[in-house]
Amino acid sequence: MLSEQSAATVRATLPAVGAALGTITERFYAGLFEAHPELLRDLFNRGNQASGTQRQALAGSVAAFATHLLDRPGQRPDAMLARIAHKHGSLGVTQEQYRIVHEHLFAAIAEVLGDAVTPEVAAAWDEVYWLMANALVAVEQRLREERGGPAWRAWEVVERVTETADVATFRLRPADGGPVRDFLAGQYVSVRVALADGARQIRQYSLSGAPGPDLRQISVKRMREGGAPDGEVSNHLHARVRVGDVLELSEPYGDLVLDAGPDDTPLLLASAGIGVTPMTAMLAHLADSGHRAPVTVVHADRSPATHALRTDHEAYAAKLPDAAVHLWYEQDAPAGTHPGLADLTGVPLAPGTRAYLCGPLPFMRAVRTQLITKGVAPADIYYEVFGPDLWLAGQSA
Repeated sequence: MLSEQSAATVRATLPAVGAALGTITERFYAGLFEAHPELLRDLFNRGNQASGTQRQALAGSVAAFATHLLDRPGQRPDAMLARIAHKHGSLGVTQEQYRIVHEHLFAAIAEVLGDAVTPEVAAAWDEVYWLMANALVAVEQRLREERGGPAWRAWEVVERVTETADVATFRLRPADGGPVRDFLAGQYVSVRVALADGARQIRQYSLSGAPGPDLRQISVKRMREGGAPDGEVSNHLHARVRVGDVLELSEPYGDLVLDAGPDDTPLLLASAGIGVTPMTAMLAHLADSGHRAPVTVVHADRSPATHALRTDHEAYAAKLPDAAVHLWYEQDAPAGTHPGLADLTGVPLAPGTRAYLCGPLPFMRAVRTQLITKGVAPADIYYEVFGPDLWLAGQSA
């Protein structure tokens, strides 16, 4: 992967570059948006930029990729690249935008590190960048070719259902009347909306079910951040989008998917909060495909009243011949459920269980630790992060 000379240079400079990545990414985004304000207006998530989470995710992915090149030079980190490529594919990221990013990222590196960026150091990290960028471009191109059709398509809202006080389900049909391609349970679509200030912001939402052969279904939580700005797109969808309105959707993307067809592998589907959306779609798929192996369903929420899609969640599990449902509620836990935070200590798991996780990072990290303690192989634990993947940032710190 890396040339021998560049590998030695990257290994020698990784501690200094890694320590400065937070500052580098801050300078990078400032320079990028000054030169290309349209990228902040119409591509990058303005909420993640304001909170700094996108900077953390970028720093984490660069450090993780460089470390992988050094530690396992004969392997490419395909799982990490696939996760990023699916996000970029759903957003419509172009090859030219990688060149723009390169220009401003390396300007930021030179600005922050100064004279330490010798021609040799610049060449080595340039090699790291293009190894990662070209790999992503290739995967994203393949994903687009597999999906076919335009990057964005108009969909009409044909039904809106209030799930909880802060979660609404939107069912949509193509405005052009054309066919709807299948999706894999666990995938998401990007939704692009025009906001009041003229920005066209994009967010990803899991497909929470398949209500019909010509429909898409997403379930959106209205994000209320307390002291921070509320979620722009989720609040727009809740406040303004009604039956008859039209939204722009991408084709389905996402690598947290169940294997197609019936399987004899025991499964665990663990979610918290709005992380229930891909898990409900997975349960629906398992029920429809005749999955007969054990399925353990775990969900944690603040209360039964905030548990979105609860009826579907439990109904699909009830259709499976060998399913166990374990629910935790911090408040108002009814009989048959558990009070407090999720704790898998007493949850029995079949040998060879494959686990899928979705929810806040603290929840997923805690569940992953408990699963490994119970004997689940780390390679059999898969996860989905809503928003920037700070799991990588935490691993690279």
